[in-house]
Amino acid sequence: MKFVDEFRDGTLAKGLASAISREANPGRRYSFMEFCGGHTHAISRYGVSDLLPANIRLVHGPGCPVCVLPVGRIDMAIRLALEHRVILCTYGDTLRVPASDGLSLMKAKARGGDIRMVYSTADALKVARENPDRQVVFLAIGFETTTPPTAVVLKQAKAEALANFSVLCCHVLTPSAIVTILESPEVRQWGTVPLDGFIGPAHVSTIIGSRPYENFAEEYRKPVVIAGFEPLDVMQAVLMLVRQVNDGRAEVENEFTRAVTREGNRKAQDLVAEVFELRREFEWRGLNVVPYSALRIRNAYAPWDAERRFPVGYRSVPDHKACDCGAILRGVKEPRDCKVFGTVCTPENPIGSCMVSSEGACAAYYTYGRYKDAA
Repeated sequence: MKFVDEFRDGTLAKGLASAISREANPGRRYSFMEFCGGHTHAISRYGVSDLLPANIRLVHGPGCPVCVLPVGRIDMAIRLALEHRVILCTYGDTLRVPASDGLSLMKAKARGGDIRMVYSTADALKVARENPDRQVVFLAIGFETTTPPTAVVLKQAKAEALANFSVLCCHVLTPSAIVTILESPEVRQWGTVPLDGFIGPAHVSTIIGSRPYENFAEEYRKPVVIAGFEPLDVMQAVLMLVRQVNDGRAEVENEFTRAVTREGNRKAQDLVAEVFELRREFEWRGLNVVPYSALRIRNAYAPWDAERRFPVGYRSVPDHKACDCGAILRGVKEPRDCKVFGTVCTPENPIGSCMVSSEGACAAYYTYGRYKDAA
């Protein structure tokens, strides 16, 4: 296969659906969690779940870095813009995430904050070069996929001795989150999440490879199939997971062989290891504090660390009381289980982060009409 249309072929999809139906044991139920919001959107957009047997359930996981970014981190960025008068640069989805006191970065901009949307880390560095008399902070978010570009700009800032540039680092790690979903008492508090396996992240795995999931699969006896973001990728992954469960296997398999290897991108990994180190703990929206699940900037790059340069300490802030994003991110609830979904909470007026991000589960359900499904 060479072209994207080939991964959306309806005839092939029907063939895969038939194979899944034949191999799924009618005497048992299967629950598979897709970690990435890209998978969630493919499932909703192309009606993948409608092609699966009734005894196979796809559970939506954390989704995307915007969804799991806690309110307190957005508050830090707002304080930098409004109180410290920095030029704050960040990616577009982050601007609309609800924060404390009815604010968001977009609303803080309306109050006079110099907050700018950028398309890349290089854009933020360019803003710093063009404004030598202003402090410029890049709000860096993302899983392992977007971490190497942040490392690049930190190295460039150090090489150029740019004294007016720094990074507010909010990069998080996927394997820790998967473990927490299985072990966290907060998950059990909301109900049991019966998971038989995981559809592994696609873009993340191009960086870290498939190896990091091997210990996880062995220890927790949960199969992982790394899959691409097209509908046929997801369906093939489901078929591979069904076969593993039927065989009693818990292995890491790679459906996305056209982009993912076992070792991953070693050059990117070395770059990240040079610039970043593990945080002892980090709060995730929906998962609470997860140990060793995020990165911080190493001492060698401390002058370009916004958390050290500016006194904006982190304060944990609870989510909106009416919002069920936390339970949705843990896979305990679906978007349509939330009382404000599709009424008070819409993409135009988001109450929670799952409706803000283009990869959020709530946004996927709303955009592709899954909220209209019968209960």
